Amino acid sequence: MGSPLIVRVGKLVIVDTVTVPSVAQEAARDLVRAREDCRGDLMRARHRLSKLLLRQGIVYCAGQAWTGAHHTWLAHQHFETAAVAMTFESDYEAVLAVQARRDRLHAAIETMAAESEFTPIVRRLGCLRGISTLTGFALAVEIGDWHRFTGNTIGSFVGLVPSEHSSGASRVQGPITKTGNIHVRRLLVEAAWHHRARYVAGKTLRDRWDLASAAARARGDQGNRRLHARWDKFTQRRKRHVIANVAIARELAGWCWSLAILD
Repeated sequence: MGSPLIVRVGKLVIVDTVTVPSVAQEAARDLVRAREDCRGDLMRARHRLSKLLLRQGIVYCAGQAWTGAHHTWLAHQHFETAAVAMTFESDYEAVLAVQARRDRLHAAIETMAAESEFTPIVRRLGCLRGISTLTGFALAVEIGDWHRFTGNTIGSFVGLVPSEHSSGASRVQGPITKTGNIHVRRLLVEAAWHHRARYVAGKTLRDRWDLASAAARARGDQGNRRLHARWDKFTQRRKRHVIANVAIARELAGWCWSLAILD
């Protein structure tokens, strides 16, 4: 149940709804944030290993890093001194250990996303490009009660609206507020980049559509087309990509809301 929260700012009265997360939601949120922490740990561990190799003049140039081929290449590295070899082994073992921990968390989230109270929302959110099962589950548990918001207010909740400094008739907008849930904001910003490329409903997206209702598929397709068209307009106006992507993320939040509350 939600309880009203009344905030008075000067003569302006803002009424919001505060909801207490259930035990299941809080546990799922802890799992999602553990994955988030693991993601950061893995990035730092990889950076340490990469910088060690760079100091030794060793650079991988055979393709994308951290693939199977890259790991095979790492396993065949040799060093002149025992100290450097020991440091490499320590850093590489750390990468593998964190990667294994990340994979276990991924598997646990995938299982929970398939059979839990959040499953219907996750499947509807998956109709949008950039919203994988992991991202959809994270959005579902972090937001909780989507009915607290509207398509216009959810963007401000996650800090994706411009800040404003007004005095009299003067109105100046600045950077986004970055208030609210930082985890949701990061997920939306990352997902928004997927809408820059030409819109094609590939196999991955169609597989996610198969899990959702016809209404959710139609809404998702509409949102995907709209967001890509917005990207095209920003590109034609030569808008900076970073600024354009934040605007797309703000609108994406509204499309996520519309799918989350869809019956």
